[in-house]
Amino acid sequence: MEQLTINTALQISEAQKTVFDAIVDPWNMSHYFISESSGKMEAGKTIQWKFPEFEESFPVKILEISPNELITFEWDGAHGQKLKVEIKLEKMEGPSTLVKVTEGKMDADEAGIKWLEQNTAGWANFLACLKAYVEYGINLRKGAFDFMKKK
Repeated sequence: MEQLTINTALQISEAQKTVFDAIVDPWNMSHYFISESSGKMEAGKTIQWKFPEFEESFPVKILEISPNELITFEWDGAHGQKLKVEIKLEKMEGPSTLVKVTEGKMDADEAGIKWLEQNTAGWANFLACLKAYVEYGINLRKGAFDFMKKK
């Protein structure tokens, strides 16, 4: 069966180190993506991420870290599915970084198509929020998903 993979990218007008630190440091990440984390992203560690719109937390197993260039982790990207996420940071001209996110793989069935739709939107949102935070200090995510909270 055909396999689906998410691939999305966005250029951020900041140096690789600044962008990298905004992703691996839980204090930074809690200002644009998650509400809290149990620790810094470091190879071999499993941390817990909590999102403001969900009551449960999500385990994130850090597989590889290459400072300022690569972050690879495994998480429950779809219900009951451990999926690998790779975030690559590529230096661009000037103080600019291209951030590429890849997640996968899932079968091209109904569950896979639902995952592709939801997580592609999620990673695009992550990149937009990362850009707004790193370039302008703005938290785009604050209140954006309150409609999803259980009442």
